[in-house]
Amino acid sequence: MIIAKSAAEIEVMREAGRITARALDAVSSAVRPGVTTADLDAIAEDVIVKAGARPAFKGYHGFPATLCTSVNDQVVHGIPGGRVLKEGEIVSVDCGAIVDGYYGDSARTFPVGQVSAAANRLMDVTKRSLEAGIARCRPGMRLYDVSAAVQEVAEAAGFSVVREYVGHGIGRSMHEDPQVPNYGKAGTGPTLRTGMVLAIEPMINAGAADVRSLDDGWTVVTLDGAMSAHFEHTVAVTEDGPLVLTVAG
Repeated sequence: MIIAKSAAEIEVMREAGRITARALDAVSSAVRPGVTTADLDAIAEDVIVKAGARPAFKGYHGFPATLCTSVNDQVVHGIPGGRVLKEGEIVSVDCGAIVDGYYGDSARTFPVGQVSAAANRLMDVTKRSLEAGIARCRPGMRLYDVSAAVQEVAEAAGFSVVREYVGHGIGRSMHEDPQVPNYGKAGTGPTLRTGMVLAIEPMINAGAADVRSLDDGWTVVTLDGAMSAHFEHTVAVTEDGPLVLTVAG
């Protein structure tokens, strides 16, 4: 069942989203060669806790950290630890916060120092695919209009869309109906209504779409070892169009 949120609920989610965005801003300022993914995790947790919120991921189905930190060919759900970031790598950072029982969820991929033109292009296209999906979040549009917009941008650039992992509805639970694939046929799927809130999160691979999970039970990597990028926003469908909740303003 897809749960529409009231204006008051969306405002609480907006606060959760602001805190999530501020945590990612702090991480962005810290990403550089020599920093560990555990360092980034501590920075984000400090921002969230000091804001009076709770980390959304820590303890979720047993996940041990505040952030998911996925480096290079890691797609999603990487566990922060002692890995030292190196010049030329990219790191996808997924973060969430809970305020008064409501969730915010967002992800960005960051360059570590100077990265290749190919890595920059992958990050740029993934971000643009997210923006294309967000633009379709209007009352009366269909859910897979969002999905098709993401897919079109990614595949037009020669990249692949991960299919095993998708976006989702969000609210008092981190994962609610509906699932939001990053591929689909425009003009199909549930009709978007005012009050729906979606976490849209393209996971785009430089190589093939195939992925596998590592033995830690969490980390997902590309099967061919190619780089992957991940961007995500929590977005409310409003009468005035899409409202991105995971921004720091």
